[in-house]
Amino acid sequence: MTETNVPAIELDNVTKRYGDVTALDQTSLTIKRGEIFGFLGPNGAGKTTVINLLLNFITPTAGTVRVLGRNAQHESLWIQERTGVLPEHSDVYDRLTGWEHIELAIESKNAADNPQEILDRVGLVDNAGRRAGSYSKGMAQRLLLGMAIVGSPDLLILDEPTTGLDPAGAQQVRELAIAENARGATVFFSSHILSQVEAVCDRVGILHEGTLVTEGSPDSLREATADRTLTVTVDSIPDGVLHSIRQLSGVSDVTVDDLTLTITHTDVAETEILNTLENAGASLETFSTDSDSLENLFLSYTREEVEERSP
Repeated sequence: MTETNVPAIELDNVTKRYGDVTALDQTSLTIKRGEIFGFLGPNGAGKTTVINLLLNFITPTAGTVRVLGRNAQHESLWIQERTGVLPEHSDVYDRLTGWEHIELAIESKNAADNPQEILDRVGLVDNAGRRAGSYSKGMAQRLLLGMAIVGSPDLLILDEPTTGLDPAGAQQVRELAIAENARGATVFFSSHILSQVEAVCDRVGILHEGTLVTEGSPDSLREATADRTLTVTVDSIPDGVLHSIRQLSGVSDVTVDDLTLTITHTDVAETEILNTLENAGASLETFSTDSDSLENLFLSYTREEVEERSP
């Protein structure tokens, strides 16, 4: 298997316990090289536990963790040299300037980056000479992000990266994650803010109470569980067409208001519904789709998990 085919992250039946508390329960996960993977879950779900396992800050109670093809316990230094990390809880050095922070990161990674270019990418070049102790929370967060991307890491781990940022700053983080991915980095984007993950990620995994509930692309997860609503206005409603639509797999409800049809469905494609109307002789005047947000999807999955665990 070539290096590019080796997964960026592999968790094989991993469990982590602290005494009687199970923080992670028999979790298996594979993240391919070059993905932007969104790791979703509320605070306390176990997301940071997974990150600490990847970096060998903690060891698994059971199971195996591999990063960039290497065992996380046995080759942690090799992994850390190739990984950029923006931790959820981290502080800047108050007495160092922004420029000095980036210089420190460049030196520690033995990299050849230009500090000005890094600071420009995170929007801090105009404040490079200021001591970081005078930075706002959002500025400090962007400085830490700049330190994480020093050295063009193969794996970029972002733990709650938009914390403390205004909408413009959050957008800047998303754009930087996309740019790092386009360069070739795998991005592990851990967050409880679902809209941030949905905006950038190829795939998402939903973690709930230490268990990986599901994973897949946002669209595939919607298709599997969430209702979509298709609203169509036609010039006429041919005889029998409503019955035909109701018989399509996945259609749960069809309502009619004059010449406007509202169709609720799950896994059936909109094109199949539209083709059914057109084949029956109706002309489509307007149509629109409204699918469940990823937030509702998350609530759906976690609710189902709780119900399955209940006696």
